[in-house]
Amino acid sequence: MLDAFLDWVLRLPPGPTYVVLALLSALENVFPPVPADMAVALGAFLAGRGEVMAWPLGILCWASNQASAMGIYFFARKRGPSFFDHGLGRRLLPAKAMSALKQGSEHYGVFAIFVSRFLPGLRAAILPFAGAIGLSPVRALVPAGIASALWYAFLVGAAMSLGRNLASVRQFVEDANRVLTLVALVVTALFGLWLWQRTRKRRRAKT
Repeated sequence: MLDAFLDWVLRLPPGPTYVVLALLSALENVFPPVPADMAVALGAFLAGRGEVMAWPLGILCWASNQASAMGIYFFARKRGPSFFDHGLGRRLLPAKAMSALKQGSEHYGVFAIFVSRFLPGLRAAILPFAGAIGLSPVRALVPAGIASALWYAFLVGAAMSLGRNLASVRQFVEDANRVLTLVALVVTALFGLWLWQRTRKRRRAKT
């Protein structure tokens, strides 16, 4: 399916190419399996062939991604607290765990958001989570935007350096995401351990 999609994008005129790749970048925050990284790298590959301009495309994809991330963040900031106060939300994240997260976010929130925006899966989850626990827009959106800009710049530069070999560009993105997915799994496990320890400590302090 991905091969068919790539072939379809390669046949698009320049104008629709910008639109399609920007939309893919935006959709990543709503549906993480969308190959947004591949979209940016594909744009850089097309730039190497002279069909689009690399850095304007990279900026457009970044802006689209950030716009959807901001929308998700503000939606979660408005609706998230009520979700976690009742029913399924309360079972997924009990009050003690939520309290521990809010306290931890004051110390590590900015760093956690910055790092997570480089990691597949976590990059889509971290901003709605930050909104739900009430992290301020500046502390949430600024590090997210900087991290995403650095990541997109890296993808564009790396893809362009690989020249006109689409197979090499695709392999590079897949290898990079494979490594980063492993890192994301480790980070998630460490976060789960930290949250469990913090919750247990708060429970002991109240007994």
